[in-house]
Amino acid sequence: MVSSAVLERHRRKGIYSALIAHSIERLSKAGFQLVYSRHCATNNDVIIPKLNAGFIISKMEIDDRYGVLIHLHYYTNSYRRRIMDYRSGQETPDMKIKQVFGLA
Repeated sequence: MVSSAVLERHRRKGIYSALIAHSIERLSKAGFQLVYSRHCATNNDVIIPKLNAGFIISKMEIDDRYGVLIHLHYYTNSYRRRIMDYRSGQETPDMKIKQVFGLA
């Protein structure tokens, strides 16, 4: 998701959240397994709706041009999401995840 915006007079009406939901649905149907975005860490008007839609913070970056950036991922593939949850320490690995990482 790149360069999306809602005019200030139309904000707080659910338009951006609807755009996120529509984008996720279309991308999922098209076979994409990951939706990725990157934002300035202070851009709460974008970060919060994406977190509410199921995006997760995947990393942070310090850029010489933009400053502190937050990277967000949304996994349309639930198994990849479970692997990310395992890799971040939020989920105990099941047998399938253990096999993927050679732990079983």
